[in-house]
Amino acid sequence: MLLVGTCRVVRPRGDIVNTWAETVRTFGMITGELVVLFLAISFTVALLNRKLGDKRIQSWLTGGKLLGPLKGAGVGAVTPFCSCSTLPMLVGMLNAGVPFVTATAFLVASPLLNPIILGAVGVLFGWGVAAGYAVIAFGGTLAVAAGWDRLGLERYLKKVRVEGGDTHAEPWAGLRAESRAAWRQALSDFRPLILPLLAGVTVGALIYGAVPQSFLVTVAGPGNPLAVPVAAVIGIPLYVRAEAALPIGLALTSAGVGLGPVFALIIGGAGASIPEVSMLSALFKPRLLGAFIGSILTVATAGGFLIPLFT
Repeated sequence: MLLVGTCRVVRPRGDIVNTWAETVRTFGMITGELVVLFLAISFTVALLNRKLGDKRIQSWLTGGKLLGPLKGAGVGAVTPFCSCSTLPMLVGMLNAGVPFVTATAFLVASPLLNPIILGAVGVLFGWGVAAGYAVIAFGGTLAVAAGWDRLGLERYLKKVRVEGGDTHAEPWAGLRAESRAAWRQALSDFRPLILPLLAGVTVGALIYGAVPQSFLVTVAGPGNPLAVPVAAVIGIPLYVRAEAALPIGLALTSAGVGLGPVFALIIGGAGASIPEVSMLSALFKPRLLGAFIGSILTVATAGGFLIPLFT
């Protein structure tokens, strides 16, 4: 069973490629899920921003070059979102004036680090592997945030603040009135991402419908010396959430795929995806978007080589 985002999609056994009907169904399920998730999370974040105020949020998440990323990674670890679901909260952080280095740590950590994932890794692969995964994911998060900050990549961030300036400085007007304003903001944040979302989901669904499981065993099996980086690259277009990828990874190891390629696939697929990259194109300029993809591939490849050392 393959779980795309949080939607359960049954993959046929053997080498049979999914039918067009299943591909269309996958497209509809992913699209519906992402629209609901984005609007729900964006509405909740907007409401919290209006209740707490930008200055309070910014103050709490500000902490310098080290403490700030630690806070961002910590928030990411307790928000078990899939890669696409991090975007509305990322937009809310940036709109609230949260430092870029902190927001970057959240973006990387949220789909990779949470107690559910760590527990599942421990149960399925052993607690030594779980410790290795946690170290690699957490260390990779901090390294990416520090690297982006040092390179000054914030200048390649597109304007994300909604028109009208700081609307959160006004006194709280009651849940009903504030909910209407938060919903308007959620819709405003979502509109520029509609086309990128549809384009990304279309490509992801087509790949899902065209790639049989045996292909993964062939290209990421023990006979390929480049199995780890290849698996990291393959993971991104598959768009598999980490919690769902773990049992798939266990099945792949039973089919002859090494532990390293499996975790490269898991980190690549959970840390980035074609729908997420497509949606990020509305927020990131090309150089920053390329840095994001390269960073996830680097963390995934490093994880693929290092995690087996913890067995």
